[in-house]
Amino acid sequence: MSKMLHIDTSVRAAINPNPNHNSISKNIASRLVNSWKNKRPMDEYIYRDVGMNPPPFITQDWIDAVFTPENKRTKAQCDVLSISDQLIAEVSSSDIILISSPMYNYGMPAQLKAWFDQIIRINKIFDFDLARGDFPLQPLLSGKILIIITSSGEFGFEKDGIRKNMNHLVPHLRTLSKYLGVEKIYEIASEYQEFGDERHINSLENAFQKAEELVAELAGSFTKNP
Repeated sequence: MSKMLHIDTSVRAAINPNPNHNSISKNIASRLVNSWKNKRPMDEYIYRDVGMNPPPFITQDWIDAVFTPENKRTKAQCDVLSISDQLIAEVSSSDIILISSPMYNYGMPAQLKAWFDQIIRINKIFDFDLARGDFPLQPLLSGKILIIITSSGEFGFEKDGIRKNMNHLVPHLRTLSKYLGVEKIYEIASEYQEFGDERHINSLENAFQKAEELVAELAGSFTKNP
């Protein structure tokens, strides 16, 4: 039995009175999750909507608590880190991490950045050793799969696209993913939202199809079968 951690990050709901306001990234992720549950009903599933319920930003007190030895932390410091501890436990115990994210100002939503900041902690997610030279940080987790679902108003953010240098969302996620123990990444993208033309319709339909195809691929080959 495997465990999936699903993180939605759009500030919009998946379903709204005005369908034009529905979150595209959340709906694609929902399609993938529903398909996954149909194929692997015994798997565990954890859901967090950090777009609607964002984790707190880190503070000076948070940093002080992190760098205080665990056996010397005050109750107040433990309380400051309680959300962080819970989020880290969810990541650590998961086999598949699904992150759905719109592109906001060419990068990730602040809520998603806050989630990463709460999680990537020394001696929890990585350790630090200057004996390693210029790369002293070493991830402590491994063996995880990351599925990235993105939506954007414009287009051409892929590796060879006309806006590749403006994409500060997926490259950032890829950089941070190694600290989550990610060893394999899959991407699904919906584009052209601001244009609202046939290109957007086709891109969205293609994203839904890719979600179904990815589930078929992973559900059949995932090593931890129920």
